[in-house]
Amino acid sequence: MMRGGHACPVSLTPVKRGLSTPANCQGLMRAMEPFGAPLLTAWARAAAVGAVWLVVSGFTAGPEMASGGAASVPGIGAVESRSFITSDGARLHYLEAGPRPDLTAGGPPTVVFVPGWTMPGWIFEPQIDALKDRFHVLALDPRGQGESEVTAFGYSYERRGRDIGELIEQAAPGPVVLVGWSLGVLDSLAYIAGQGDGRIAGLVLIDNSVGEEPAPVARPSTASPSDRADIPEDERRRRRVAFVASMFAHDPGADYRARLTDQALRMTQADERRLLAYDVPRSYWRAALHSTDKPVLYVVRPRLRPQGENLVRTHADARMEVFETAGHALFVDEADRFDALLIDFLDHRVQSGAVH
Repeated sequence: MMRGGHACPVSLTPVKRGLSTPANCQGLMRAMEPFGAPLLTAWARAAAVGAVWLVVSGFTAGPEMASGGAASVPGIGAVESRSFITSDGARLHYLEAGPRPDLTAGGPPTVVFVPGWTMPGWIFEPQIDALKDRFHVLALDPRGQGESEVTAFGYSYERRGRDIGELIEQAAPGPVVLVGWSLGVLDSLAYIAGQGDGRIAGLVLIDNSVGEEPAPVARPSTASPSDRADIPEDERRRRRVAFVASMFAHDPGADYRARLTDQALRMTQADERRLLAYDVPRSYWRAALHSTDKPVLYVVRPRLRPQGENLVRTHADARMEVFETAGHALFVDEADRFDALLIDFLDHRVQSGAVH
């Protein structure tokens, strides 16, 4: 790829730790710092540069999309691909696995996964696989994401919260544990704010601010004014390639990243921006979280530790776990540890059938 008259070299081989990115490629890498995240790890820089070359060369790897019935989710068996129509007419897709609860026997709650910005529900593959033998599991593709309809409307926190509520009404009998990651944290709290906690047995909130003090430290922006408007699609793909790579401390593999990148480019750029600009103060999210006394597990990286400490101190039933070296998708990077925490939370902190 040529930038400024100089070739940005391509390497599809592992990069030794500490190897610097060529100067003419650094702007591209910095532009993809997601949500103030650090610069990419060495392997991610190499992956992003290599993937950029593949895009410019005209090669893209696309996912096999499930059209119904058994879902096309590598590594997970006995998962159903389903959809429902929301009250505003959108077709939303979700994955379903595990035994439906026997309400007469006071069985375990349904676990509902809500992914982050532009991400599909299947990113929770390790958790679905770990839970499906014992728990009823749903993984939502929010509107415009995964295999859900790319609507021309509904990209607000209020509507996203209602979408979660309508999924629960449609597919989750009995109590529910909401597991939200990144933007899915805010969408889950929007559900609580709008509809209360009557169906909620517990909350698992992964690696996003919840409005507690201190506010995340603002970092110098590398965004340009053009980021407030649409950018060329090849540039958008280059940035999304690096965004996806930046979410992991350990490379999940080129095929996985390519599939995730393709799925993260489905909605319009304007709607992507709307999802990053929810028009409420930080106190809205804190008030929503403190409106419930249901058990909360806050799972974060070190930069959110101070918020977690305040949450644990002020909430009726909150605990925190810090993943010191994982990436933003910590439940993929350290799946075994996360799965053990989640199952322990379900077994010991969420009372069977408890919705009070």
